[in-house]
Amino acid sequence: MFVDSVDSDIAPSGTLLGLLQRGRGDGTLHALAAPRAEALAALRHCVLHDPRRDWQVEHRSLYYARLHSELDAGLDDIAAHLFDPADLLCTPEEAESRTGLALSVLGHLASYAAARGGSHQDNAPLELLRRYATTGTNWQWALDELAVRDTDAGLRPLGPAVLARFPRTPEGDAELAEAARDAFEPRPWRLWAEDPAHPEQAERLRRARECRSFDRWQRQLRSPGPRPGWSVREILHWAQDGHDQHPRQHREAPAARCLSAVAGPEDRPLLLAAARGPHEAARAAALRHLADRNDPAVLDLVEEAAADPAETVADAATSAFARMRSPAALERARRWAAAPEGALPPGLATVAAEMLACRGGEQDAEAVLAALRRTIRLEGPDSPALWPLVDGAGRLSIGCAAPVLRHIYRETASSQLRGRTARSLAATDHSFPAGFAIECLWDCEESTREVAAEHAATGDARVVERLRRLAADPAEEAGVQTAVRGRLTPPAV
Repeated sequence: MFVDSVDSDIAPSGTLLGLLQRGRGDGTLHALAAPRAEALAALRHCVLHDPRRDWQVEHRSLYYARLHSELDAGLDDIAAHLFDPADLLCTPEEAESRTGLALSVLGHLASYAAARGGSHQDNAPLELLRRYATTGTNWQWALDELAVRDTDAGLRPLGPAVLARFPRTPEGDAELAEAARDAFEPRPWRLWAEDPAHPEQAERLRRARECRSFDRWQRQLRSPGPRPGWSVREILHWAQDGHDQHPRQHREAPAARCLSAVAGPEDRPLLLAAARGPHEAARAAALRHLADRNDPAVLDLVEEAAADPAETVADAATSAFARMRSPAALERARRWAAAPEGALPPGLATVAAEMLACRGGEQDAEAVLAALRRTIRLEGPDSPALWPLVDGAGRLSIGCAAPVLRHIYRETASSQLRGRTARSLAATDHSFPAGFAIECLWDCEESTREVAAEHAATGDARVVERLRRLAADPAEEAGVQTAVRGRLTPPAV
């Protein structure tokens, strides 16, 4: 009935490895019940081969660290991975994807070790992080983990080794200034700049800060963007000039914002002509501006542009329509959503269904459900188009969507999408509290655990015990613990 996930790096959802890669709560429960060697092998594979599609928004590190502690796994595999000679051959970008998850897991393990009362000197995960920060390619990630967990006494000795990475040349000083500027946690850099044992280190970091401030000032003076007094025609030309450069500069969105400050009623003919014209970036900027102003002609222009073979124009048309909030736009979305499959450009049908999911009423439930089923059938459980449709199914309480939502929950490789699906299941599926909500208490995503804490049926003996453990876990997020306390605290009489 549905297209399955085609990501060859993710194991099937019915296997232990597949569950752990997805970060599902059942992964932890199955791992604890499986033979220890099998569970350790699956956990090792996940930590050393990051399964996330986007590590910047999906969480796994706390999930794997908790299981690591439950299984009493050692650190030898992580250490061998971090200090493998291949690490030194990676670019910084490659090292982030290769070692980032392992470093984050070490950070949580260091916190758990400290919570158990161990000293920072005997904290093995902390020692690995310190060692990698001085020798590894992805040293900045390790330093950020240390910045929120290590003591001042543990961080200060790392300064000379970190600064030695940057040669004492103008190029090296510029790289040092950039590294200090981009640090997620500035605490180590402040400690090194104030370290009385290394005055030359403090002086070098002071010069780097001055260089950084001077560079910012120069960039502000040399801004190549629009100037006061630019006309509508000049702004459209600036957007198109960025499109024609190599590499291309995407200026459509800033150009549309500039148009909002410059364009008046007398400029409407020029903007309408640009929205139909041959210049892709200028057309995209004009479409966005007209959509933001709810121009009476823009809906027809969007429909025309969405069929354009130029991807820039078609994408600009659909994104401009998605930003609209007028009743006319909602009515046009209903008309497009009701069109036979294949009668409209795919982008239009998709954005129309998204608008109905986000802003429609009860009368739009059937259209949203049809779009949800169609997207699953054609694109599978990992399609980005599912996100607003899943939210819409929950917002509109579409009970008939529950079987489709359960399929997405089981199969998607995105833990973020699974969390959204869990929230929609809570609104559409009567079996959710005694079913998926229980395993969600062990999920890798904070928002999913929060939904579970609000809805999981306490008739299952595992639920109350898990809620108590989450309440006592110092690494648990505040939102989850608030929901947990709401379930554990007896109601006032």
